[in-house]
Amino acid sequence: MKEPLIPVVPMSHTAHIRSHRKPRRSASKIAMRAGVAGGVLGTLAVAGASASSANAAEPVTQTLELPTLTADLAAQVAQSADATQQAAANYQLQAERDAAAAKAAKQAKSDLAEAKKKAEAEAKKKAEEAAARKAAAERASRSTARTTLSASTGSGVSASVSTSTSTATGSAAAVISFVKAQIGKSYVMGATGPSAYDCSGLVQAAFKQVGISLPRVSQDQSTAGTQVSLSNLQPGDILYWGGAGSAYHVAVYVGDGMFVGAQNPSTGIVEKPLSYDPPTGAVRVL
Repeated sequence: MKEPLIPVVPMSHTAHIRSHRKPRRSASKIAMRAGVAGGVLGTLAVAGASASSANAAEPVTQTLELPTLTADLAAQVAQSADATQQAAANYQLQAERDAAAAKAAKQAKSDLAEAKKKAEAEAKKKAEEAAARKAAAERASRSTARTTLSASTGSGVSASVSTSTSTATGSAAAVISFVKAQIGKSYVMGATGPSAYDCSGLVQAAFKQVGISLPRVSQDQSTAGTQVSLSNLQPGDILYWGGAGSAYHVAVYVGDGMFVGAQNPSTGIVEKPLSYDPPTGAVRVL
């Protein structure tokens, strides 16, 4: 059976070419894309507003560009660092020197104080030894003088020494009052009072009370006045032991056969009878 024939309809000469226009999009797709675009734009707007607000809240900072180190500048920096390190080393060295100098000065001061202390102790020891030797020599000389006086009189000292009981008056009384007030004080070689005396220091101080200036030492005091015999003593006369001009001890005659003198370091200032230590001679200055 034959297929029926389909009549051919004439077409335009452009009917076989597709249209060059893009197919029209549907309204729903257009609406959807418009919505997406609107959302994106809205998001960008919000982000822009937030950024503006943040920029408005934050302080504006300025960015500075640091200069690039050149070779010369780097060398200067290195040289400055070396100079700083050298200065620090110098300061440390100076500090160490100052500390060493301070330590040396402190040690020197300590050594000087110790040396001074030892020197003072040595000087004191020598002075005490000298005083002891002098006292021993005085005791020996007095013993010799007593022996000589006893031999010359044949009957002790009573034949050659007066025991006058006359009462002192005037300047003599003042001298005797002064020396008796010193009884019990110490004997110190070279001392002139008021807490201690040696023999000539006591005699000098006693006569100073009445305006008479005597020499300082025993030798000179033994020739300071008129020589008088021991048989004609008066209160206030100066007694001496040894030769006139070379005496080694002096004291003051206070009457009634008694004298007051600074004897030695062991006895101090005492009042004794003439027989205790017979004098060699006497001088009168009042």
